[in-house]
Amino acid sequence: MKPRLLSLKIPDETATMIREMHPELKKKIKSGLKIILEEPQTGKLLLNELAGLRSFRVSRFRIIYRVVKKEVEIVAIGPRIRIYEETYRLLQKKK
Repeated sequence: MKPRLLSLKIPDETATMIREMHPELKKKIKSGLKIILEEPQTGKLLLNELAGLRSFRVSRFRIIYRVVKKEVEIVAIGPRIRIYEETYRLLQKKK
């Protein structure tokens, strides 16, 4: 097992959402987070308004994240059907 070079930053509301998920989905999300930490470039690069972010597919859900220095910052997790719009609104709110 290779040493982890990155740390994971998950917002409190996202961590709470993961804890409340169905056990099977929670297991898949945690596995996805582990893959992202081991290979941060594995996610698909997003374009346009979401440039600088990456998307990792977990079943019908997506993990939206960015790599900043030595940290993987989780921006949002949710179903593919609406996660990109929600992520855009979330980023606009932070500005």
